[in-house]
Amino acid sequence: EYLTDVGLDSYLGWNSYLKLSDLYLDKKNFKKAENTLNQLVNYRSDRIDVYYKLGELYHNQKNYEKAIESFSKSISFLRDNDKKNWYLYYSRGMSYERDNQWKKAEADFLYSLDLSPEQPLVLNYLGYSWIDFGKNLEKAIKLIRKAVRLRPNDGYFVDSLGWAYYRQGDYKRAVVELEKAVTLVPNDPIINDHLGDALWRAGYKNEAVFQWKRALLYKPDKELKANIKFKLDKGL
Repeated sequence: EYLTDVGLDSYLGWNSYLKLSDLYLDKKNFKKAENTLNQLVNYRSDRIDVYYKLGELYHNQKNYEKAIESFSKSISFLRDNDKKNWYLYYSRGMSYERDNQWKKAEADFLYSLDLSPEQPLVLNYLGYSWIDFGKNLEKAIKLIRKAVRLRPNDGYFVDSLGWAYYRQGDYKRAVVELEKAVTLVPNDPIINDHLGDALWRAGYKNEAVFQWKRALLYKPDKELKANIKFKLDKGL
């Protein structure tokens, strides 16, 4: 309510509107978030930050085509390839990946790492994607290990490392890492499902069934739910 009283022509106006769009996005009021950002575009159409925010908005709505367009517009205003701009390529890469344009996504992730090699989000996302594609497994594990070193208490990164070992067939090592991940993020259906898979392959079938049942408690999406139910019925 306070922020809506700040005029766009005020010296605080631009940042107030950006913050308003964040708040609307947090409340999943996508229409108001978009209207707020479009007011900024109409006021000044040459700013990196407003098109980045639009990209985030469309990505959250799973409108990846418009997200890519917005992130690309934001990138078009860059005056240099400073390392601080890594997040623009990372964000566009995520939208490309979700839009099944992997080659373009991979190029953005790699360029993001060229700009700033110590970004754990990029290291993890690229490494995990390579693992899912079954390619560059050794490189992928190195990237994810680096991400875990940078953020050892991030359960999602530890999950990625465990899943990398799983894809390599090192099931007992996978179990160790995935148990850590579940401790760090106990209520995530994907991580619990991963641990179930690793336990089954490592020979702990009763424990695997327990983890799959736990995963069902945490509201997985339809595809994962169906997959887990199949495994509970048939195993791996």
